[in-house]
Amino acid sequence: MGRVEALPGLPGYRIVDPLDEEFVPATDWLRYLISCDRSPHTVRTYANSLLLYLRFLWNIGRAWEQARERDTQEFVLWMRNAEKFNGAKKAPSRRPGVNGVTGKRNLGRRYSPAAINGVLTAGRNFYEYHRIDGGPVLVNPFPRTTPNPNAHHNPLEPFKTSGRDRYRQKTPRRTPRAIPDAKFEALFRALRSNRDRALITFYVTSGARANEILGLRAGDVDWGDSLITIYAKGGAFRQVPVGGHALVWLRLYFLERGQPAAGDPLWLTEREPRQQLGYDAFRAVLRRVNDVLGSNWSIHDLRHTFAIRALDMGMAPHHVQEILGHASLETLNVYSKPRVEDIIAAHRAMLVPPAAEAAPAEALRYAQEDLDILWGGSQ
Repeated sequence: MGRVEALPGLPGYRIVDPLDEEFVPATDWLRYLISCDRSPHTVRTYANSLLLYLRFLWNIGRAWEQARERDTQEFVLWMRNAEKFNGAKKAPSRRPGVNGVTGKRNLGRRYSPAAINGVLTAGRNFYEYHRIDGGPVLVNPFPRTTPNPNAHHNPLEPFKTSGRDRYRQKTPRRTPRAIPDAKFEALFRALRSNRDRALITFYVTSGARANEILGLRAGDVDWGDSLITIYAKGGAFRQVPVGGHALVWLRLYFLERGQPAAGDPLWLTEREPRQQLGYDAFRAVLRRVNDVLGSNWSIHDLRHTFAIRALDMGMAPHHVQEILGHASLETLNVYSKPRVEDIIAAHRAMLVPPAAEAAPAEALRYAQEDLDILWGGSQ
């Protein structure tokens, strides 16, 4: 019921209701997000999250402005037990909880705690926007535990920490995982085109985010100094180096595709009509590789691989921070945790019994009669 559609102008996306009409309250809210300098990717994510909640309301026959906290409670219970809606996509196969190749948890058929929390965040923001300034919403159905625990804070006392908001789910702490060299080689060999090989090497040697690499233009590549100019949120840009072999694969890709103009997208789809390669299209590339290898590597694993390799090879943490585009140096603390593969290797080494010490070699002795002849001793 309903869908999210892309728009040529602002806000870039809109929600269409079951009657195939634009859901105007959501469009107004998405325009508000754009005015608050939210990125198009964030707007799209919020629209898809809000659509899940609206589908629930449409199914139970509740008008959106009449939703109450009890509806949110029932919605969370439904998301905890319902299977994901795949539409026309192929349903993911059922696999064990942890992938044996990567050591990461497989994507399940049910909604994750992070997905539920994403809907709660989007829904609370949507209803709060329509509650202020005399809007049609009187009570936000997504309550917070304490609206502002430090509203009247005494500067002589420590700040109060508020508890977890109602209905917010506990999310497991994710540990970054670098792709070991042997498994990266297997992933690289499973790729089917020079475009995909160039993309993978760009990711793993630059540490850039998925949308930063996919948004590159031909003029953003400095071939002489092996640099690329990537654009982050808010229009900020930075130059980061890439490996020389990444540019070699890019040149091979250009020989097949043709040399693009400076303002043309760097990556295009393989099939006609050729258009700029998007995030979902490249995820499909990795999905095919994962099906061959029995793995579940993601685009973000390539960024983790770069960060962990850089720190292991002695690069200064503040340099890694600048390349990754992190606002705080503390974000790198997660990469300093011991990796699972290192822990396993250390544990296996501990289980191997120490080798027996070799007996000291007996000193070489010469026959006495030979020494007597050599030194003129008794015959």
